[in-house]
Amino acid sequence: MVTGDEPQIIYGRRAVAEAERGRRRVRRRWTSADADADELTRLAGSPEHQGFVAEVDPYPYAGAEALLEPAEALIVALDRIQDPHNLGAICRSAEAAGAAGVVVPERHSASVTAAVCKASAGAVEHLAVARVGNLADWLALAKSAGAWVYGADAAAEAPHTEADLTGKAVLVLGSEGKGIRPRVRRSCDRLISVPLRGRVASLNVSAAAAVLLFESVRQRAGSD
Repeated sequence: MVTGDEPQIIYGRRAVAEAERGRRRVRRRWTSADADADELTRLAGSPEHQGFVAEVDPYPYAGAEALLEPAEALIVALDRIQDPHNLGAICRSAEAAGAAGVVVPERHSASVTAAVCKASAGAVEHLAVARVGNLADWLALAKSAGAWVYGADAAAEAPHTEADLTGKAVLVLGSEGKGIRPRVRRSCDRLISVPLRGRVASLNVSAAAAVLLFESVRQRAGSD
């Protein structure tokens, strides 16, 4: 696993609780029994602490190639998702769906910050999150390892329920503003969409990720 050197401050009741039973060491912990709300806000750098703040070891990023080792690996690859709340929500769904991990680019993308930890409700403490220098290159590696790569595109004609999301599969989602970048799009084996019936033109990227992940869960349960 890849780590930095500096400890990290995290906050939020679930984020702190999951860190305490996760992979990294909790160095210090503060609650409303130890400090007032203003002090906790100062420590957290946010008023969203819910009365819980902790200093923990640096986040242990996983090796991106290792995510491809399981024969039935389900992986989410995110192309320039910059909103920490979206990244956190996607990680929460990925962990709940039993995904092997989430892959994000090293640049122009959100990393696992305190805000992401809280938005994931602590799921990042148990989920493998990997960073790669070039997402399109990693997708080529995934395909050479036997994975099918599906890109989420609102304009795609094929609905997600027609895609075979069993076996080794990578789900690619792009930023809400621009979607998947052209080179990353060309790296996908197939583009799929989530059919919509309302007047809103698209789903939030974290909602779309949840739909795709749990469609995969449904299909995998049926293939057992």
